[in-house]
Amino acid sequence: MLVKVLLFGPLAEELGGREHQITLPSGSAVRFLVEEMGLEHWLGQGLALAVNGTRVEEDFPLSEGDEIALLPPVSGG
Repeated sequence: MLVKVLLFGPLAEELGGREHQITLPSGSAVRFLVEEMGLEHWLGQGLALAVNGTRVEEDFPLSEGDEIALLPPVSGG
């Protein structure tokens, strides 16, 4: 299945762009997507996950055409 991934802040910098199209096996969860993109180290650092505009947990199942936003924690100084 094909999904669209939106990355923000340091995540976009890390992977070289804000929008990515990713092909995943049917029934994949958000965590699998994060791992496939090599971003699993963000999971324990407050990474927020959203599918089609709704916040979800990492075990949320994905469907064809979903839009997933990966939002790093906000830092300030």
